[in-house]
Amino acid sequence: MRDARSRPSRAEAESAVRTLLRWAGDNPEREGLIDTPSRVVRSYEEFFAGYELDPSTLLERSFEEVEGYDEIVLLRNIRLESYCEHHMVPILGVAHVAYLPNHRVVGISKLARVVEAYAKRLQIQEKLTAQIANTLDTVLQPRGVAVVIESQHQCMTTRGVHQTNVDMVTSRMLGAFRDNADTRREVLALIRGQ
Repeated sequence: MRDARSRPSRAEAESAVRTLLRWAGDNPEREGLIDTPSRVVRSYEEFFAGYELDPSTLLERSFEEVEGYDEIVLLRNIRLESYCEHHMVPILGVAHVAYLPNHRVVGISKLARVVEAYAKRLQIQEKLTAQIANTLDTVLQPRGVAVVIESQHQCMTTRGVHQTNVDMVTSRMLGAFRDNADTRREVLALIRGQ
């Protein structure tokens, strides 16, 4: 969560955008840019909404009535939009989140919300993957957690080396997914749709 005392005001944020527009070589007072500072600040509120959320609280409500279900729960292809903390450009891809319940399950939308809460922050993919897995492990206390993220980084596709169609894949396996090779293979096959 942010410290409200150190957070710049909206007016200061809009002034910073005007400065960047001038630095880029344009006139922030011209018709097409006059409202850009306000629009950028509103966009940033949406892009970085994860700072206002505690992902752990999203998982607090779970359900015990599962008829003894103790196999893999997997949510595949969760749309992921994050922002590179080094260049502040998009990271776009999908997250696959799985866990092995330990007598309780959580609503599947909560898994997607945890992904979004961490993704809507300045990130590196490795840290994002670990944060999601560690939170699920700590709060749900399942027998295992698996998180795999596949994404494209605009800091690599639209600048720098200009490599398109390059995916970065990260994974974090905890509990049974780390310790049992068969369980690990099973979840990876399910992620691939096999």
